[in-house]
Amino acid sequence: MTPADAQNDRLLTLLRVGSLYAPEPLEANDILIADGRIAALGRDLEIPAGWPVRVVEARTLTAVPAFIDQHVHVTGGGGEGGCGTRCPEISAFEIAAMGIGTVVGVLGTDSISRSPADLLAKVRGLKAEGISAYMYTGAYRVPPPTLTGDIQRDLAWIPEVIGLGEIAISDHRSSQPRQDEIERIVSDTRVGAMLAGKRGICHFHLGDGKRGLEPLRRLLSETEIPADQVIPTHVNRHPALLEEAADYALTFNASVDVTAFEDAGDGLSGFDAVSRLLERGVPSELITMSSDCNGSLPEFDTQGTYLGMKVARNTTLIADWQRLVREGVLPLESALGLISTNVARVLGLHAQKGRLAIGFDADVTLLDNKLQPQQTFIAGKCIYDLNRVEE
Repeated sequence: MTPADAQNDRLLTLLRVGSLYAPEPLEANDILIADGRIAALGRDLEIPAGWPVRVVEARTLTAVPAFIDQHVHVTGGGGEGGCGTRCPEISAFEIAAMGIGTVVGVLGTDSISRSPADLLAKVRGLKAEGISAYMYTGAYRVPPPTLTGDIQRDLAWIPEVIGLGEIAISDHRSSQPRQDEIERIVSDTRVGAMLAGKRGICHFHLGDGKRGLEPLRRLLSETEIPADQVIPTHVNRHPALLEEAADYALTFNASVDVTAFEDAGDGLSGFDAVSRLLERGVPSELITMSSDCNGSLPEFDTQGTYLGMKVARNTTLIADWQRLVREGVLPLESALGLISTNVARVLGLHAQKGRLAIGFDADVTLLDNKLQPQQTFIAGKCIYDLNRVEE
């Protein structure tokens, strides 16, 4: 065993950093990690001689909670143009290289050649590689495909299943679900999640159809379902939908998810969308951002005919987020909420993720002064290190 291998096998890890945002700025500059969790935070922590500690010197870097991407086509999306247009799977390296520690896998349009079982296998594969990974049961269509034949059983018996999604509404590719069908699957998800001790979020894909957010407005107005049970995504697909999303968030005190579109087309970029929501008075705590990475970016004509597609990447998510901080739209501590703290709360993971605090999962991203991820630690293990890649 080499000295480097011996260091990596130590039971404890001590990160010595330049600054620390938890997401609020802390006086601490050391993070002690034990058994995958944060054991201590402090300034210049002293470790007794002989303790099995691996020390990571990163005095020029800033430690923040590792990012959380709640909308990732981990098995690849696409297929709208036939089998030759299926998007590729994402790798653990591609995830961690962007400072992302946790992902939630989704199926999309294609739940025929791909299935919840495929998604679960990929999620477990990512976990084996060190990524913290979860999934939604279901897909675009209603009734949703499931692992056990029932939404409630999926939530109750499959640890990785934390909700339902992405259910497509206001989109020509959706199943055009009736209002009573939407109410039934959301309530099934709620009860199943309660039995499992989970949040049980219902993740809704918004298309550019004229109904917009109306099905979700009716759901929250006409039933007893609480607003934190559902989250609409792709709300920046076009300006009118974003305006509707701002009103929806303010009316129901509900969270909305902005997609970091690589090519916004008629829509708005993640940067522009977050900026406009804030201008409309939506609190940053009610805004999250996700990548939709490895999903398809299909183009259709006015008749719904497929014209072509691109594959989304998670690099745009980080670039849009960095721009929000660099241009002063949000301070770093508030901007971190968009891709960590707020997301953890939405998903019901807020007791273990989205913060740097004692007892929380040791999911830590180290950023340079340009906010670029240099190292990503997940459960205390270094999954990505830019220096090693460059070597």
